[in-house]
Amino acid sequence: MSLYLKYRPKSFADVAGQEHVVTTLENAVDRDQLVHAYLFFGSRGTGKTSVARILAKILLIRGIEDEDLQQQIIQSVDDGNSVDLIEIDAASNRGIDDVRDLKEKVQFAPNIASAKVYIVDEVHMMTKEAFNALLKTLEEPPEHAYFILATTELNKVPDTIQSRCQRFPFRPLGEEDIIRYLQNIADKEHIDISRGALRAISKHVNGGMRDAISLLDQLSSSDKVTEEDVRIRIGGSIEEEVEELWIALDNRDKNSVIEIINSLQEKGVSLEVFLRQLLSRAREELHSCIEKKTDILDATNRIDAIFQALRNLRVSPVPSIALEVALVELCMDESEQKISKSAKRVKEVKEKAVKVAKAAKEKELEDIKKEEAKEKIEDSKSFVSEEISKESLSATWEDIVSSIKTPSVRMSLKDAVIVSVDGNLLKLGFSSNFHKEKIEDTHASVEVEKALHEKYQQEIRMECILRGDEDIQESYKKEDEVNMVDAVSEIFG
Repeated sequence: MSLYLKYRPKSFADVAGQEHVVTTLENAVDRDQLVHAYLFFGSRGTGKTSVARILAKILLIRGIEDEDLQQQIIQSVDDGNSVDLIEIDAASNRGIDDVRDLKEKVQFAPNIASAKVYIVDEVHMMTKEAFNALLKTLEEPPEHAYFILATTELNKVPDTIQSRCQRFPFRPLGEEDIIRYLQNIADKEHIDISRGALRAISKHVNGGMRDAISLLDQLSSSDKVTEEDVRIRIGGSIEEEVEELWIALDNRDKNSVIEIINSLQEKGVSLEVFLRQLLSRAREELHSCIEKKTDILDATNRIDAIFQALRNLRVSPVPSIALEVALVELCMDESEQKISKSAKRVKEVKEKAVKVAKAAKEKELEDIKKEEAKEKIEDSKSFVSEEISKESLSATWEDIVSSIKTPSVRMSLKDAVIVSVDGNLLKLGFSSNFHKEKIEDTHASVEVEKALHEKYQQEIRMECILRGDEDIQESYKKEDEVNMVDAVSEIFG
């Protein structure tokens, strides 16, 4: 097992560097003020998913007094096989169909625990339609359902979603927090590592504990881990390359920029780490320009280009090309920039025209579908208004009962007699309170109303009453009572 999985926080006490989050959540637990939707946001590797799982364990065992069952639920979460904790990667489950599936399943009660918890990672990757569908669930979640959303890009999460959640910012961890945590792991794993090596790791990971532990794991096979070992593993010191590149940008030397990037690749230096170092250098330059009251345009252009390169780096099949394009564009003179900007504008106009045409076509198709659906609804309403009545429903009642898939629901319906049909309200009478409550159960009533809808193409609501009302006694006959042999056969046969 990797060190990261082995030492992943299992409780709030194990979480490093996020005291503001942990303290607030612990107070909410103590005061029983937990809510149904949370939004954790911050840079990667800062503990969002770990804290989400810890919170999920607390939610799953609330109200359960059996300590053995509590431990069973907690262990299933730690092992990653809890049936009542559903973890969703929105990067690969981002569409409206995925959210519709979630909306259907969230209605079902938990299997073992006292709640069902959904952790949705990288939630900002969802489509607009998926967000709209998710919003409806967040507005009126079932009593047993809780949502913990996590994202590295809060700005891409709609305000409507954010407003339904309790938000928690996860900050990059400080170097000392990372060093202490790594030292604790090193002591337990008997890894001989110098203080300088720990500090080099903490500087390299930019506040991400996950990356820090992963790097320690890679170095753990050495007899003694030194600062030099860390530098070799991460590709050596890149301060010199950063300064060389900065000079090349000042001189608008495209060839030197390409040579430096090639050199970084040959040395095995992480291009993302290099860009982050370059970003720090650009920030220093910006601050210097502001202090000296000189032009800040070059500094801000470089910061924008580096940010764009960082974004493209993660999705490009050839990361070095994304870096080369961003940095070479910074070396272009004014005439080249004008040509490039003109070409970009032409491209943007073409892309916008294609999008507008596509949107118009989609709207046209959507309008056609809406019109067709409207006609179907009108047709179905016309049919229902002519056909549905107590008599017509009684004539088809046996077929409707037979179409119910759940044996216990089918059995309870056989105890029911149609009392009245008033518009879209069906009143059913039961001789047994057991059968009445069974049909009133959420899942059973949904199944029955669905069968009625399929038969009559309209929403029909149910009201269940006991047969004690003298006014309706004459509506019932002995042969309508549920035969117990048939009932047993329905469930076990």
